Amino acid sequence: MNVQQALKEITNDPLKPVYLILGTEGYLQQVIRNAFFTRMKRDNLEELNFMNFDSSEGNLASVVAEAESLPFFGDYRLVFVENPSFLTGEKKIADQEAAIEEMITYLKRPLESTVLVFWANYEKLDARKKITKALKKAAETIEVAPLAEAPLKSYVQQYLKKENVTISAEAFDLLLRLIDFDLSKIMNELEKLILAADPSVGITIAEVRNLVPKTLEHNVFEITEELLKGNSGKTIQIYQDLLLQGEETIRLNAILISQIRLLLQTKILMKIGYQQANIAETLSVHPYRVKMAMQQVKGISEKLLIDLFDQLVENDFLVKSGQADKELSFQLFVLKTAEKIKLAK
Repeated sequence: MNVQQALKEITNDPLKPVYLILGTEGYLQQVIRNAFFTRMKRDNLEELNFMNFDSSEGNLASVVAEAESLPFFGDYRLVFVENPSFLTGEKKIADQEAAIEEMITYLKRPLESTVLVFWANYEKLDARKKITKALKKAAETIEVAPLAEAPLKSYVQQYLKKENVTISAEAFDLLLRLIDFDLSKIMNELEKLILAADPSVGITIAEVRNLVPKTLEHNVFEITEELLKGNSGKTIQIYQDLLLQGEETIRLNAILISQIRLLLQTKILMKIGYQQANIAETLSVHPYRVKMAMQQVKGISEKLLIDLFDQLVENDFLVKSGQADKELSFQLFVLKTAEKIKLAK
Protein backbone atom coordinates (compact mmCIF):
# COMPACT_ATOMS: atom_id res chain seq x y z
CA MET A 1 0.00 0.00 0.00
CA ASN A 2 1.33 3.45 -0.88
CA VAL A 3 1.21 6.48 1.39
CA GLN A 4 -1.83 8.12 -0.21
CA GLN A 5 -3.88 4.95 0.13
CA ALA A 6 -2.67 4.48 3.70
CA LEU A 7 -3.61 8.03 4.72
CA LYS A 8 -7.10 7.55 3.33
CA GLU A 9 -7.50 4.27 5.21
CA ILE A 10 -6.10 5.53 8.51
CA THR A 11 -8.31 8.62 8.31
CA ASN A 12 -11.60 7.04 7.27
CA ASP A 13 -11.67 3.26 7.63
CA PRO A 14 -11.62 0.87 10.58
CA LEU A 15 -8.01 0.45 11.64
CA LYS A 16 -6.26 -2.86 11.05
CA PRO A 17 -4.83 -4.75 14.05
CA VAL A 18 -1.26 -4.77 12.62
CA TYR A 19 0.65 -2.38 10.36
CA LEU A 20 4.18 -2.59 8.97
CA ILE A 21 5.68 0.75 7.92
CA LEU A 22 8.58 -0.27 5.68
CA GLY A 23 11.16 2.07 4.14
CA THR A 24 13.68 4.80 4.87
CA GLU A 25 11.91 7.98 3.75
CA GLY A 26 11.71 9.92 7.02
CA TYR A 27 9.24 12.55 5.86
CA LEU A 28 6.68 9.99 4.70
CA GLN A 29 7.12 8.11 7.97
CA GLN A 30 6.25 11.30 9.86
CA VAL A 31 3.20 11.87 7.68
CA ILE A 32 1.94 8.39 8.60
CA ARG A 33 2.71 8.97 12.30
CA ASN A 34 0.75 12.20 12.27
CA ALA A 35 -2.18 10.42 10.63
CA PHE A 36 -2.28 7.85 13.45
CA PHE A 37 -2.10 10.58 16.11
CA THR A 38 -4.84 12.59 14.39
CA ARG A 39 -7.04 9.52 14.24
CA MET A 40 -6.34 8.79 17.90
CA LYS A 41 -7.37 12.34 18.83
CA ARG A 42 -10.49 12.21 16.67
CA ASP A 43 -11.50 8.94 18.33
CA ASN A 44 -11.10 10.56 21.77
CA LEU A 45 -8.56 7.94 22.77
CA GLU A 46 -7.01 8.42 26.19
CA GLU A 47 -3.22 8.97 26.25
CA LEU A 48 -2.90 5.86 28.38
CA ASN A 49 -3.94 3.87 25.31
CA PHE A 50 -0.78 4.84 23.44
CA MET A 51 2.55 3.12 24.05
CA ASN A 52 5.84 3.47 22.20
CA PHE A 53 8.58 0.81 22.46
CA ASP A 54 12.15 0.83 21.18
CA SER A 55 12.63 -2.87 20.48
CA SER A 56 16.41 -2.45 20.11
CA GLU A 57 16.43 -2.32 23.92
CA GLY A 58 15.33 -5.95 24.10
CA ASN A 59 11.80 -5.36 25.43
CA LEU A 60 9.81 -7.31 22.86
CA ALA A 61 8.12 -9.32 25.62
CA SER A 62 6.71 -6.05 26.98
CA VAL A 63 5.40 -5.21 23.50
CA VAL A 64 3.49 -8.50 23.38
CA ALA A 65 2.09 -7.94 26.89
CA GLU A 66 0.96 -4.43 25.92
CA ALA A 67 -0.61 -5.64 22.69
CA GLU A 68 -2.57 -8.27 24.63
CA SER A 69 -3.92 -5.69 27.11
CA LEU A 70 -7.41 -4.28 26.74
CA PRO A 71 -7.85 -0.55 26.02
CA PHE A 72 -8.35 1.93 28.84
CA PHE A 73 -11.74 3.64 28.37
CA GLY A 74 -11.51 3.49 24.60
CA ASP A 75 -12.12 1.34 21.55
CA TYR A 76 -8.49 0.40 20.94
CA ARG A 77 -4.88 0.70 22.04
CA LEU A 78 -2.22 2.15 19.73
CA VAL A 79 1.20 0.50 20.16
CA PHE A 80 4.27 1.62 18.22
CA VAL A 81 7.31 -0.64 17.86
CA GLU A 82 10.45 1.27 16.82
CA ASN A 83 13.70 -0.19 15.45
CA PRO A 84 12.52 -3.79 14.95
CA SER A 85 16.00 -5.04 14.06
CA PHE A 86 14.85 -8.60 14.78
CA LEU A 87 13.20 -8.42 11.33
CA THR A 88 16.56 -7.86 9.63
CA GLY A 89 19.84 -9.70 9.32
CA GLU A 90 21.37 -7.69 12.17
CA LYS A 91 22.96 -9.35 15.17
CA LYS A 92 20.41 -10.90 17.51
CA ILE A 93 19.76 -9.39 20.91
CA ALA A 94 20.37 -11.91 23.68
CA ASP A 95 17.34 -13.56 25.30
CA GLN A 96 14.92 -12.37 22.59
CA GLU A 97 14.13 -15.80 21.12
CA ALA A 98 11.30 -16.57 23.54
CA ALA A 99 9.77 -13.11 23.08
CA ILE A 100 9.95 -13.47 19.29
CA GLU A 101 8.07 -16.76 19.52
CA GLU A 102 5.44 -15.02 21.67
CA MET A 103 5.13 -12.31 19.03
CA ILE A 104 4.73 -14.89 16.26
CA THR A 105 1.94 -16.53 18.26
CA TYR A 106 0.27 -13.14 18.81
CA LEU A 107 0.46 -12.25 15.12
CA LYS A 108 -1.47 -15.39 14.21
CA ARG A 109 -4.47 -14.00 16.14
CA PRO A 110 -3.95 -10.31 16.92
CA LEU A 111 -6.51 -8.54 19.10
CA GLU A 112 -8.99 -6.35 17.24
CA SER A 113 -8.76 -3.87 20.14
CA THR A 114 -5.03 -3.24 19.55
CA VAL A 115 -3.44 -1.39 16.64
CA LEU A 116 0.15 -2.62 16.57
CA VAL A 117 2.46 -0.61 14.29
CA PHE A 118 5.99 -1.71 13.40
CA TRP A 119 8.23 1.13 12.16
CA ALA A 120 10.82 -0.68 10.04
CA ASN A 121 13.21 2.06 8.93
CA TYR A 122 15.08 -0.30 6.63
CA GLU A 123 15.40 -0.83 2.88
CA LYS A 124 14.43 -4.47 3.25
CA LEU A 125 13.76 -7.16 5.82
CA ASP A 126 15.18 -10.65 6.22
CA ALA A 127 12.47 -12.61 4.40
CA ARG A 128 13.93 -15.92 5.62
CA LYS A 129 13.04 -15.28 9.25
CA LYS A 130 9.95 -16.86 10.72
CA ILE A 131 8.99 -13.61 12.50
CA THR A 132 9.24 -11.64 9.24
CA LYS A 133 6.99 -14.11 7.42
CA ALA A 134 4.47 -14.00 10.26
CA LEU A 135 4.43 -10.19 10.35
CA LYS A 136 4.06 -9.79 6.59
CA LYS A 137 1.16 -12.24 6.62
CA ALA A 138 -0.61 -10.47 9.49
CA ALA A 139 0.17 -6.83 8.72
CA GLU A 140 -1.02 -4.17 6.33
CA THR A 141 2.27 -3.06 4.80
CA ILE A 142 2.73 0.64 4.00
CA GLU A 143 5.69 1.43 1.75
CA VAL A 144 7.68 4.57 2.61
CA ALA A 145 10.70 4.04 0.37
CA PRO A 146 12.47 7.08 -1.15
CA LEU A 147 10.48 8.38 -4.10
CA ALA A 148 11.72 8.16 -7.67
CA GLU A 149 12.01 11.34 -9.75
CA ALA A 150 8.50 11.44 -11.24
CA PRO A 151 6.47 10.69 -8.07
CA LEU A 152 8.69 13.02 -6.01
CA LYS A 153 8.07 15.90 -8.42
CA SER A 154 4.35 15.16 -8.36
CA TYR A 155 4.27 15.05 -4.54
CA VAL A 156 6.08 18.39 -4.19
CA GLN A 157 3.93 20.05 -6.86
CA GLN A 158 0.76 18.90 -5.12
CA TYR A 159 2.08 20.20 -1.81
CA LEU A 160 2.89 23.62 -3.31
CA LYS A 161 -0.54 23.74 -4.94
CA LYS A 162 -2.13 23.06 -1.57
CA GLU A 163 -0.05 25.90 -0.09
CA ASN A 164 -1.05 28.21 -3.01
CA VAL A 165 2.61 28.77 -3.90
CA THR A 166 4.15 28.57 -7.36
CA ILE A 167 7.75 27.82 -8.32
CA SER A 168 9.50 28.47 -11.62
CA ALA A 169 10.67 25.47 -13.64
CA GLU A 170 14.31 26.57 -13.32
CA ALA A 171 14.01 27.04 -9.56
CA PHE A 172 12.32 23.65 -9.16
CA ASP A 173 15.01 21.87 -11.17
CA LEU A 174 17.80 23.52 -9.17
CA LEU A 175 16.08 22.74 -5.86
CA LEU A 176 15.73 19.07 -6.74
CA ARG A 177 19.37 18.92 -7.79
CA LEU A 178 20.60 20.59 -4.58
CA ILE A 179 18.72 18.21 -2.30
CA ASP A 180 19.56 15.03 -4.27
CA PHE A 181 15.89 14.16 -4.68
CA ASP A 182 15.53 13.57 -0.94
CA LEU A 183 11.92 14.27 0.06
CA SER A 184 12.72 14.91 3.73
CA LYS A 185 15.33 17.53 2.77
CA ILE A 186 13.15 19.21 0.18
CA MET A 187 10.21 19.57 2.57
CA ASN A 188 12.52 21.20 5.14
CA GLU A 189 13.84 23.63 2.53
CA LEU A 190 10.36 24.44 1.24
CA GLU A 191 9.34 25.83 4.63
CA LYS A 192 11.79 28.74 4.40
CA LEU A 193 11.37 29.16 0.64
CA ILE A 194 7.60 29.55 1.04
CA LEU A 195 8.10 32.11 3.81
CA ALA A 196 10.58 34.09 1.69
CA ALA A 197 8.60 33.98 -1.55
CA ASP A 198 6.50 36.87 -2.82
CA PRO A 199 2.97 35.36 -3.13
CA SER A 200 2.41 37.16 -6.42
CA VAL A 201 5.68 35.83 -7.92
CA GLY A 202 6.28 32.48 -6.24
CA ILE A 203 9.60 30.81 -5.50
CA THR A 204 12.32 32.05 -7.85
CA ILE A 205 15.68 30.59 -8.80
CA ALA A 206 17.40 33.47 -6.97
CA GLU A 207 15.71 32.45 -3.70
CA VAL A 208 16.74 28.82 -4.18
CA ARG A 209 20.35 29.88 -4.81
CA ASN A 210 20.39 32.17 -1.77
CA LEU A 211 18.53 30.01 0.74
CA VAL A 212 19.31 26.39 -0.08
CA PRO A 213 22.86 25.49 0.99
CA LYS A 214 25.07 23.56 -1.41
CA THR A 215 26.74 20.41 -0.22
CA LEU A 216 30.38 19.76 -0.99
CA GLU A 217 29.28 17.19 -3.58
CA HIS A 218 27.22 19.81 -5.41
CA ASN A 219 30.12 22.24 -5.43
CA VAL A 220 32.30 19.50 -6.91
CA PHE A 221 29.54 18.83 -9.45
CA GLU A 222 29.84 22.48 -10.50
CA ILE A 223 33.61 22.13 -10.68
CA THR A 224 33.17 19.11 -12.95
CA GLU A 225 30.63 20.93 -15.09
CA GLU A 226 32.87 23.96 -15.63
CA LEU A 227 35.94 21.77 -16.08
CA LEU A 228 34.30 19.80 -18.90
CA LYS A 229 33.32 23.05 -20.60
CA GLY A 230 36.98 24.10 -20.55
CA ASN A 231 36.26 27.04 -18.21
CA SER A 232 39.49 26.95 -16.22
CA GLY A 233 38.95 30.38 -14.65
CA LYS A 234 35.50 29.52 -13.27
CA THR A 235 36.69 26.09 -12.12
CA ILE A 236 39.62 27.54 -10.16
CA GLN A 237 37.38 30.25 -8.70
CA ILE A 238 34.96 27.66 -7.28
CA TYR A 239 37.93 25.65 -6.00
CA GLN A 240 39.46 28.65 -4.24
CA ASP A 241 36.10 29.62 -2.72
CA LEU A 242 35.87 26.13 -1.24
CA LEU A 243 39.39 26.44 0.19
CA LEU A 244 38.36 29.71 1.87
CA GLN A 245 35.41 27.86 3.39
CA GLY A 246 37.83 25.40 4.98
CA GLU A 247 37.60 22.52 2.54
CA GLU A 248 40.68 20.35 1.89
CA THR A 249 42.16 19.85 -1.56
CA ILE A 250 42.68 16.13 -0.95
CA ARG A 251 39.02 15.69 -0.09
CA LEU A 252 37.92 17.72 -3.12
CA ASN A 253 40.17 15.64 -5.34
CA ALA A 254 38.70 12.40 -3.94
CA ILE A 255 35.13 13.51 -4.66
CA LEU A 256 36.16 14.69 -8.11
CA ILE A 257 37.68 11.25 -8.80
CA SER A 258 34.35 9.70 -7.81
CA GLN A 259 32.45 12.08 -10.10
CA ILE A 260 34.72 11.45 -13.11
CA ARG A 261 34.46 7.70 -12.45
CA LEU A 262 30.66 7.99 -12.59
CA LEU A 263 30.87 9.91 -15.88
CA LEU A 264 33.23 7.34 -17.37
CA GLN A 265 31.05 4.42 -16.26
CA THR A 266 27.97 6.18 -17.64
CA LYS A 267 29.71 6.84 -20.96
CA ILE A 268 30.72 3.18 -21.32
CA LEU A 269 27.26 1.87 -20.42
CA MET A 270 25.58 4.31 -22.79
CA LYS A 271 27.87 3.07 -25.58
CA ILE A 272 26.59 -0.49 -25.15
CA GLY A 273 22.98 0.62 -25.16
CA TYR A 274 22.06 1.04 -21.49
CA GLN A 275 19.29 3.51 -20.67
CA GLN A 276 19.05 5.76 -17.59
CA ALA A 277 17.19 3.24 -15.42
CA ASN A 278 19.56 0.39 -16.36
CA ILE A 279 22.62 2.52 -15.62
CA ALA A 280 21.23 3.63 -12.26
CA GLU A 281 20.52 0.04 -11.26
CA THR A 282 23.91 -1.22 -12.47
CA LEU A 283 25.87 1.51 -10.67
CA SER A 284 23.56 1.67 -7.62
CA VAL A 285 23.16 5.45 -7.84
CA HIS A 286 20.10 7.68 -7.93
CA PRO A 287 18.52 7.89 -11.42
CA TYR A 288 18.75 11.69 -11.33
CA ARG A 289 22.52 11.57 -10.85
CA VAL A 290 22.67 9.31 -13.89
CA LYS A 291 20.46 11.72 -15.82
CA MET A 292 22.86 14.59 -15.06
CA ALA A 293 25.87 12.41 -15.89
CA MET A 294 24.35 11.49 -19.25
CA GLN A 295 23.95 15.17 -20.03
CA GLN A 296 27.51 15.99 -18.94
CA VAL A 297 29.20 13.34 -21.08
CA LYS A 298 27.57 14.46 -24.32
CA GLY A 299 30.36 15.60 -26.61
CA ILE A 300 33.04 14.30 -24.22
CA SER A 301 35.09 11.38 -25.49
CA GLU A 302 35.66 8.23 -23.48
CA LYS A 303 39.41 8.66 -23.99
CA LEU A 304 39.34 12.13 -22.41
CA LEU A 305 37.44 10.84 -19.38
CA ILE A 306 39.96 8.02 -18.97
CA ASP A 307 42.83 10.55 -19.18
CA LEU A 308 41.19 12.80 -16.56
CA PHE A 309 40.55 9.88 -14.22
CA ASP A 310 44.14 8.61 -14.53
CA GLN A 311 45.58 12.09 -13.95
CA LEU A 312 43.44 12.67 -10.85
CA VAL A 313 44.45 9.30 -9.39
CA GLU A 314 48.12 9.99 -10.12
CA ASN A 315 47.89 13.46 -8.53
CA ASP A 316 46.27 11.93 -5.46
CA PHE A 317 49.18 9.50 -5.12
CA LEU A 318 51.84 12.17 -5.67
CA VAL A 319 50.28 14.54 -3.12
CA LYS A 320 49.75 11.86 -0.46
CA SER A 321 53.30 10.57 -0.92
CA GLY A 322 54.72 14.08 -0.54
CA GLN A 323 56.00 14.31 -4.11
CA ALA A 324 53.77 17.21 -5.19
CA ASP A 325 52.09 20.31 -3.77
CA LYS A 326 48.37 19.63 -3.49
CA GLU A 327 47.06 23.07 -4.53
CA LEU A 328 49.54 23.54 -7.37
CA SER A 329 48.81 20.03 -8.69
CA PHE A 330 45.08 20.66 -8.70
CA GLN A 331 45.35 23.98 -10.52
CA LEU A 332 47.76 22.56 -13.10
CA PHE A 333 45.33 19.71 -13.68
CA VAL A 334 42.53 22.21 -14.34
CA LEU A 335 44.63 24.24 -16.77
CA LYS A 336 45.83 21.15 -18.66
CA THR A 337 42.29 19.80 -18.86
CA ALA A 338 40.95 23.09 -20.25
CA GLU A 339 43.64 23.00 -22.93
CA LYS A 340 42.77 19.38 -23.85
CA ILE A 341 39.08 20.25 -24.18
CA LYS A 342 39.82 23.28 -26.36
CA LEU A 343 41.99 21.14 -28.67
CA ALA A 344 39.28 18.46 -28.81
CA LYS A 345 36.80 21.03 -30.05
